[in-house]
Amino acid sequence: MAKILVLYYSAYGHIETMAHAVTDGARSEGADVAVKRVPELFSDEFCVSRGYKTEQAAPVASPSELDQYDAIIFGSGTRFGTVTAQLRHFIDQTGGLWAQGKLVGKIGSVFTSSGTQHGGQETTILGFVPTLLHHGMVVVGLPYAFAGQTGVEEVKGGSPYGASTIAGADGSRQPSPIELDGARFQGAHVARIAARMFA
Repeated sequence: MAKILVLYYSAYGHIETMAHAVTDGARSEGADVAVKRVPELFSDEFCVSRGYKTEQAAPVASPSELDQYDAIIFGSGTRFGTVTAQLRHFIDQTGGLWAQGKLVGKIGSVFTSSGTQHGGQETTILGFVPTLLHHGMVVVGLPYAFAGQTGVEEVKGGSPYGASTIAGADGSRQPSPIELDGARFQGAHVARIAARMFA
């Protein structure tokens, strides 16, 4: 049974919701899945003043535990076209794992969220891929086998690079059914590949 970590940062809850959909997809393929989040960098006072969702059930992860998993599916909102500082700070603490090659051959995958349709979703995912490659990870995206990303009947997230959702400029839009389907598909896709690789 493949061991998968869904590791995310979610300020307002959109990525948290997507993370649970990714988890559901991976578990549907029989994977052993843990859902964890990276630590917050801002003070509690700042987070409350900005309306952050400070209560989230997922425990906080430690960089040193990443090598315990066969696959890691990273989730982060986009900040000016790249991942959040919280996720970047977490990853910047994995130099020891890199030096020992602890993540070489493991699967890495990414999903994201932005405020607008063209708010940097693809650059956020693609900009994180070099980090995965520097660690020697095998990158898995969201293939067009998920047909939901090809239609134009509604505004929606999703690309071959990974699942995504559009939060709206004020954050009021929640992940749509088709965006959640994409997240579940990505989780299941990673789990199927991990099962073959680590059987």
